[in-house]
Amino acid sequence: MPGVRLQVVTPTVISTFAGCGGSSLGYKLAGFDELLAVEWDDNAVKTFRLNFPGVPIYHGDICELSGDECMKLAGGIHPGELDVLDGSPPCQGFSTAGKRKYNDPRNSLFKEYARLVSELQPKVFVMENVTGMVKGAMKQAYLTIIATLRDCGYVCKGEVLNAMYFNVPQSRERVIIIGVRNDLNIEPTHPKPKTRRVSVQSAFCGINDRGDAPAMSDVYQGYWSAAGQGGVVGKQKSHRRLSWGQPSVTLQHGSGYGGVYHPSEPRPLSTAERRRLGSFPDDFFFTGWQAAIERIGNSVPPNLMRAIAEHVRAEIIERTPELVS
Repeated sequence: MPGVRLQVVTPTVISTFAGCGGSSLGYKLAGFDELLAVEWDDNAVKTFRLNFPGVPIYHGDICELSGDECMKLAGGIHPGELDVLDGSPPCQGFSTAGKRKYNDPRNSLFKEYARLVSELQPKVFVMENVTGMVKGAMKQAYLTIIATLRDCGYVCKGEVLNAMYFNVPQSRERVIIIGVRNDLNIEPTHPKPKTRRVSVQSAFCGINDRGDAPAMSDVYQGYWSAAGQGGVVGKQKSHRRLSWGQPSVTLQHGSGYGGVYHPSEPRPLSTAERRRLGSFPDDFFFTGWQAAIERIGNSVPPNLMRAIAEHVRAEIIERTPELVS
């Protein structure tokens, strides 16, 4: 007669919209085995390969990746065998930092993620996005996403988490949607805040020089001086001079100086400083200063994803019964 036992094997994950590997690092730290990463951006793929040489990566458009090919690339797994399908579909169309267009074509990429959820039937999925999708007119998009994922056969729950309560020295709010396959009969839950806020001063401990931070123009040095710690630098509200005693504001991607400035020196942040604020280790490699702005600004902070992955492993994966003969 078949019996039931709890799983004790290493849990598995496939990461879609993987970027440079912020989520991947979080899962690695939580003890997961990443079977495949999916990413189309050339620099993100290059950065990922340099930091995760042992993880296979599909370098291409997720719209062209079938579920069958995805499972083949992930070592020949079958539907229902994968533990977690992770994904952070591009969020610019939902972001409060942009124009928040409901019909932005980038918003539809979640449908490709949902398609893979339906085809792979992982035990759990984890989807991350900006809080703009649950505010105002964009809330309809959020409800559509939830309905679409439920139709794939999952119990879904979304919650706003702030990375600064998960050992990330950065105030970064994100919507985390966790879904559990219906047949597992487990309600999805989210991790509770784990740590106190980490200040910029604590994060920068041991960094003794400006590294690769470029010099600013005289105009921007004037903006920086006028701002004071914690103040707005220049005309864009999202550009901030950091405060030593507080966590960083949200690190964003973009050209120019990167929108975040040193608390006591008239300059933008170095790559080493951005690594620390993003909770990346000091040896995580980026291909250059501007590339680091893009990659870290688009990433899920590894320590945030580690907390989510550890919670999913303990509260869902390790509670999932496995039939044995």
